[in-house]
Amino acid sequence: MGKKKNIVLENLLVTGYAAEGKCLAKHEGKVIFMENAVPGDIVTVRLTKNKKDWAEGQVLRISELSAERIQPFCKHFGICGGCQWQMLPYEKQLLYKQDQVLQSLRRIGKLELPEIAPIIGSGKTTCYRNKLEYTYSNHRYLLKEELADEQISSLQDAAGFHARGIFDKVVDVDTCHLQEEPTNFIRKEIKRWAIEHHVSFYDIKRHEGLLRNVQIRLCRTGEIMVNVVFGYLDAQILNALLQHIQTLFPVITTLLYTINPKWNDSLNDLHPVTFSGKGYVIEKLERFAFKVGPKSFFQTNTAQAEILYQTVRRLAELKGSETVYDLYCGTGSIGIFLSDQLAKLVGIELIPDAIEDAKENAALNKVGHASFVAGDVTEICTNAFFETHGRPDLIISDPPRAGMSDRLVSKLLEIGAEKIIYVSCNPATQARDLNLLSEKYQISAVQPLDMFPHTLHIENVTSLFLKH
Repeated sequence: MGKKKNIVLENLLVTGYAAEGKCLAKHEGKVIFMENAVPGDIVTVRLTKNKKDWAEGQVLRISELSAERIQPFCKHFGICGGCQWQMLPYEKQLLYKQDQVLQSLRRIGKLELPEIAPIIGSGKTTCYRNKLEYTYSNHRYLLKEELADEQISSLQDAAGFHARGIFDKVVDVDTCHLQEEPTNFIRKEIKRWAIEHHVSFYDIKRHEGLLRNVQIRLCRTGEIMVNVVFGYLDAQILNALLQHIQTLFPVITTLLYTINPKWNDSLNDLHPVTFSGKGYVIEKLERFAFKVGPKSFFQTNTAQAEILYQTVRRLAELKGSETVYDLYCGTGSIGIFLSDQLAKLVGIELIPDAIEDAKENAALNKVGHASFVAGDVTEICTNAFFETHGRPDLIISDPPRAGMSDRLVSKLLEIGAEKIIYVSCNPATQARDLNLLSEKYQISAVQPLDMFPHTLHIENVTSLFLKH
């Protein structure tokens, strides 16, 4: 293909998916990666990056659509950054996700694998999220046909999600299918009231404007938490808007507001204020109850979280005498879920607020044999710590997408627990970590789960045992 620029390849058959949802095709022995295609499509691609064994390209046109394609059910699909795979039947999504786990563990991990269990799909493929955050912006994302019309300006108030890859414009969402009602009614009513009362919507470039975000959490217990985020304090507007929302939606059990004067949307270092209700909600997994506040982390798909934790419990094969360390324990949900079948639980988490939540959740569920500690595992797990808490028989690790640090992997090898269960939301970083752990550990089970239908994301649970 040479090194000349502006290389266009025609009539490429897309043959499969690679990591992060990119599609791939082959041309003269070289793998070409691309987005916005489906296996079975015949495409014309302009190369944007051209290496010896692989290249990346942009799809210019699709001359023949794959027989696998179906009609997306959301009119915002392809524009909003929420879902990427609505054009694929759900059974095909699961097939490609299963393959992604297999390829990551084989190619990146170079691991000796048992037979990978069939992926566990989500019972609900729409309205499965318990939490959503919508953005209010004074810049609306314009569709291609609108861009050509000089009468239409992007300077319009919008409520929805950021357009994919565009930080300063928001897709004005009519109906989002990711969460049950009253989510759409609440988002749209806040927008309607704000426009009627001439409330300024946030301008992310200029860092000005009053109305910024709303977070909505729906629990299977029936409790609903809404947190409205403002760019600065205007007590008169804030009180009038929140009173209106509380009156119109009496189903809201906890209504909060947060003042966010920062450039980013993160709430971790902010202080949500309770306007009405108790300031938190209670969610349930099996018989276990969990207190979830506006800053708490809780698995986003409640029904699948229950299945995920049941999977961990099944693979743990606990006898009742074990000491279990739950790393990246967050608000303590996995460990508490297993608490009936173990002798001692030790939860470790970097974020002190999450540890306080975990302690409250343990008390709420009458789990008296649990200790929760804030800090870095690699620094906490000393001989003195083991003397106090006991050495772990089982370690559960559920890290963020970046996976575990090299220091932590080294610490796990040093501790040498009989069993490790590694829960991951990124098979690529999991495979890298498992490769390092294979120095002392053998994989006994691999169980993929789908927590997020119509997206590229995949959860994977791996069980390891110490080689003797």
